Amino acid sequence: MQIQIIKAQSEDIKDFRKLFLQENNFQFVCDKCHYYGWADAYIFFSNGMKIGYGAVWGTDKREDRDTIFEYYVLPPFRKYNTSIFHQFISASGTHLIECQSNDLQLCSMMYEFAKNINAEAILFEEFIETTLPMAGIQFGRKASDDDNPAHFGGYYLMQHGEIVANGGFLINYNFPYADIYMDVKENCRQQGLGSLIVQELKKEIYRIGRVPAARCGISNNASKATLIKAGLRPCGFRLKGEIKNF
Repeated sequence: MQIQIIKAQSEDIKDFRKLFLQENNFQFVCDKCHYYGWADAYIFFSNGMKIGYGAVWGTDKREDRDTIFEYYVLPPFRKYNTSIFHQFISASGTHLIECQSNDLQLCSMMYEFAKNINAEAILFEEFIETTLPMAGIQFGRKASDDDNPAHFGGYYLMQHGEIVANGGFLINYNFPYADIYMDVKENCRQQGLGSLIVQELKKEIYRIGRVPAARCGISNNASKATLIKAGLRPCGFRLKGEIKNF
C-alpha cells in the first residue's frame, strides 16, 4: 500500500474530525486548537484515497508545531497504523506526542512510538447528580466585562456575607462539553465548598444544554477529591511522551 501525507487546511479535515469526535464520544481538550489557528493539519492518502488525518501543534510555543496531538485513520486502514504513523512523524517533523488515554488510536501509537511517557492531568466526566447541602450558603453570579462568548465566569459562593469560592466554565471544546474550573478562598478550604460550587456549576451547564467535564493536575489530590465528591469521575489522563529515534 502506498501512503501519501500532505499538509492541509483545517477545513479539509472537517469531515474526518466529525468521525473522530463521534467515535470517541468524550471531551477532547485540544479541540479548540483548530478554531484558534494553533494547529497544522495533514491528510493521509492511500492510492489516491483519503483515509485519515493528523494534527500537530506546539507544546510550549504554539508556533513550534513540534507535537502530534490528533490522529485518526478509517477502520479498514488501521491495520497499517504503524506505517502511516511513522510516515506522519517524518512528514510533520515532530518529536513529541500528546494524547488522552481514552483516545485509543493515538494512545496506542504513543506507546509504540514514544518514550518517557508521563501523565500530566486527570480527565473527568459526568457520573452522578449530587445533593450536597446549601444551608447558609448562597450561589450566584457577578456581572462580568469578559466579552468571550465561550467563557461563563463570575459564579460564586457567599457565606456570612463573604465570597468564599469562585468558578465558571468554558464551552470552547467539542459539543456538548463544558469544562469546569473553580477556586476556594485559602482560609475556607477543606470545608466542602469546592465540591459545592462544582455541583452548582453542573446545574448551570445543563441549563444551557451542555454536559459537564473537568480536569486537574495529576498530583492535585485536593482537586481530584473535590471533583469526585461533586459527582464527576476520572475517565482518562493527559499523556505526553518523546518520540523515539528510528
